[in-house]
Amino acid sequence: MKQIRLYVMVAVLAVAGMMATGASAQVLRDADFNSIGRINGNGVVRNEAGRSAGSFDADGTVRDVTGKAVGTIKQLEIFDTEGNRIGYINPDGTVRDGESNVLGYININDGKVTDAQKQTIGFARGVRVDWIACYYFFHFFGK
Repeated sequence: MKQIRLYVMVAVLAVAGMMATGASAQVLRDADFNSIGRINGNGVVRNEAGRSAGSFDADGTVRDVTGKAVGTIKQLEIFDTEGNRIGYINPDGTVRDGESNVLGYININDGKVTDAQKQTIGFARGVRVDWIACYYFFHFFGK
């Protein structure tokens, strides 16, 4: 059963990776569809003023604006710097905290991000779901 779940997670990551377009930046938007930042295909996060806010490394390390590691992503699971799982993403786009409480939802098709009460909090079309979760739900970039 765990092996099937792993395959499903890998498939979701692959689809999300294909949705992100190369090195072009994808716009992060708030609930009113205003631009609040960007993430490029290399994982660099920029705020609305175009200044660096952090990055996602190829090995899954999440870094803040100073380059300090603030977390890690491994197969749709999100960990703090001490290795504690602080959240994860189900294949359907449900984002949960480390205690399995629902934090919100990411629509894999259109990038709409909603909170646990299904209120829209933002949009991030073409961005990997694990990156969206780190930005909107785990606030790794001072959002």
